[in-house]
Amino acid sequence: MNSVINFNIAQWRAWAPGLESVDDWQAWSRQPVVLDASDAAPDVSFLPAMQRRRLSRLARMAFSVGWPLAEGRQDLPLVFISRHGETPRTFDILSDLAAEQPLSPTQFSLSVHNAVIGLWSIMRGETAEMTALAATGDGLEHGVIEAVALLNEGAPAVLLVVTEEQPPEVYSPWVNDVPFPYAVGLLLTPGHDWQLSMQSTPVDVPESDWPHALDLVRTLLNQQTTCQHAWKNRVWTWQRSL
Repeated sequence: MNSVINFNIAQWRAWAPGLESVDDWQAWSRQPVVLDASDAAPDVSFLPAMQRRRLSRLARMAFSVGWPLAEGRQDLPLVFISRHGETPRTFDILSDLAAEQPLSPTQFSLSVHNAVIGLWSIMRGETAEMTALAATGDGLEHGVIEAVALLNEGAPAVLLVVTEEQPPEVYSPWVNDVPFPYAVGLLLTPGHDWQLSMQSTPVDVPESDWPHALDLVRTLLNQQTTCQHAWKNRVWTWQRSL
């Protein structure tokens, strides 16, 4: 089975510890390496201090890449993608539960998968359609499908944000697809600059060493016209028009 969708990437932004500017990402894309462990968090000083205090690093990463892309746009739909979500918050809740400590309602409410889009809606006063997805290794592509569906329904633009937090060490036997914390934001608009197709028949495409969103950043920065992502029995091909 083959399926094809078309869209433009009008703007993009990315953040990881020590990788904030385009030059930083350009250098990393030429020689990608796993970043050292860091507690660094992105600057979200554009938010009031009372609001900033509620944000985990995962939420801060999402806001840091998404907020500038949404600047000046009203009724902008948002597609938020994270495979693992708020694992540090969840681990803290489970630790309190194991120690028979009272659970924090605030911690719980901010640990659910759609907490980030809820905070986004409140802080921006945004009432446009918003979706939170928890897909597997090809969550980026499933997010693009969701975003393009919104474009096809008439949205002039859709904001897509992919972000992953470094899970606590206890999760390491099960979670091995987050080399370091990162967030990637894409502002998608109607057009034919990009084509994304999916083939579900077996194709010999090796899995990338990097999450799909980081691989796409490398493609964008290195001016490549094609990249492929394989996950399970699905092969996704990104093709850029010349």
